Amino acid sequence: MERQSKGAGDEGRRERVLTVAQVRERPGYAEVMFHESARIYRLSRSNPKYKSALQELRGAAAERKPVRVRFVEPNGAAIESVSRPQ
Repeated sequence: MERQSKGAGDEGRRERVLTVAQVRERPGYAEVMFHESARIYRLSRSNPKYKSALQELRGAAAERKPVRVRFVEPNGAAIESVSRPQ
C-alpha cells in the first residue's frame, strides 16, 4: 500500500488561507463562501468568537484580502476562528 504525504496544498489541514467571496447570516450561524472552494462553510453563533470572526470575514470580503481560517476539525465545514495572515 502506498503512503501519501500531506503537502502544503492538502485539504485535510485545520488551517487555510482563503479569500472570502460572500458572507450570509442565517438563524444560528453565518454561511461563508471562499473563492478557493465550492463548499459552503459555517460559523456558528454559539462560537465565543462569532462577532469578531464575522467582522473579520466581512472586512476581508470588502477589502478582497485573504484571511487565515481555522476549522474545528480537518476537512470540516465548521469555522473555529479567523485572523489575518502574517
